[in-house]
Amino acid sequence: MKLLKNGFIVNMETGEFSRQDIYIENNEIKKIAPNIQMDDVEAIDCTNKWLIPGLIDMHVHIKKHFANYFTAAGITTVRNTAGSIIELKPFIDANGSKLEPRVISADRMIDGPPGLWGDDTAYNINVDNADLEKQEVARQVELGAHFIKVYGWLDPEYMEVVVSEARKHNLEVSSDILYSKKVDALHAAAIGIDWLEHGSGIIQAMYPEWSMDAPKEIWDSIPWEQPDEQLIESICKELLKKDIKLCPTIVLYDQMRLAEHYWTTTHEVVHHMENSDYLFKHWPQAVQAKQGQVTFGIQTKTIQKIAYTYYKMGGTVVTGTDTPAGSFTYPGFALHRELQLFVDAGFTPLEALQQATINAAKALKVADLGDIKEGFTADLLVLNENPLSDIENTMKIDRIVKDGKLYAIHELLENIPTEQEMNDYTKELIKTFEELGLNAGN
Repeated sequence: MKLLKNGFIVNMETGEFSRQDIYIENNEIKKIAPNIQMDDVEAIDCTNKWLIPGLIDMHVHIKKHFANYFTAAGITTVRNTAGSIIELKPFIDANGSKLEPRVISADRMIDGPPGLWGDDTAYNINVDNADLEKQEVARQVELGAHFIKVYGWLDPEYMEVVVSEARKHNLEVSSDILYSKKVDALHAAAIGIDWLEHGSGIIQAMYPEWSMDAPKEIWDSIPWEQPDEQLIESICKELLKKDIKLCPTIVLYDQMRLAEHYWTTTHEVVHHMENSDYLFKHWPQAVQAKQGQVTFGIQTKTIQKIAYTYYKMGGTVVTGTDTPAGSFTYPGFALHRELQLFVDAGFTPLEALQQATINAAKALKVADLGDIKEGFTADLLVLNENPLSDIENTMKIDRIVKDGKLYAIHELLENIPTEQEMNDYTKELIKTFEELGLNAGN
């Protein structure tokens, strides 16, 4: 039992705030009221602190070795958009009760041959046969996948098969069609796809001659720095008819745009990551190669304009990061940067926060997350400054409450696995995959 005293509680629907107490029993918010008096409870003084719901990162690829960084950064729930349910089962079963964030996940992505990510592994499969697709969806359903993920090289007819099979089990289908040459956002919506990750497919719908490997003259013909608002509105209008959900992952584009000048911050969580050199060895290499400037990075402003336009038209737009893809998408802190980029795109600080809390929970169809209300799961952040006056204040975390448990940042950092622990864990995981006839990949 815990009693958070005298904090400013932010109403996520209105942006209003009031000084109140929160009584937490087990993992549930039991009572919210001014001046609650109770004996035999752990009281935490939150005077001049700001209380917001735990944040939700709606696009990650979480792994054991950096899972606790999310929690340390105040991200209490993540949506894992392709991975291995087998690998993540301990996180999924814990449902937020351990140190790691609550995980809602797809299993391996379903792509078409030869596969953007290569041969079949525990994390991706390439199919061009309807019967095999039906078997794969059934396999993922049996494992407990929360949704299905398709990739851009999958032919349209086989995307239709995946959608049809997923619907039989009331599962949504997420898509990354950034590299597709056969399916744009409008086509995906017609097929029945529910989610456009990275806002993918919309630029293809705007400029049908464009693709990620289009000739330079095609790239040069697109007004990347001054996006065509009318054209964006026309595409968004059609997507809205199908209730398509967007997760733009602006931070992914922007970090690659910035290349060696990537965004960072002097926070203890980021400092801890950067001193754990075994974690993200590919990031410095990506920056040195400047791989993102020509392809991903140039799309940043257009993706921002798409996200804001679709939101203003009434569409679902949520915050996500694609951590740890690209370069310097810091687990947890990339979401704080995503919030800043949402505000830069035109969202107010409250609107940006809503997409990472109450609206993200609604998109996940989870009724008791994303807000601070009686009867809700006790996931919340205690901040030192008001996030509604400056969105960067979401990084000024005093404490984290997840599933009713109170954490200081240093406690979570102390439980980051060592390199030796991860080597031992990885060996066991590979053994498990091999026993199941799955290739563990690189």
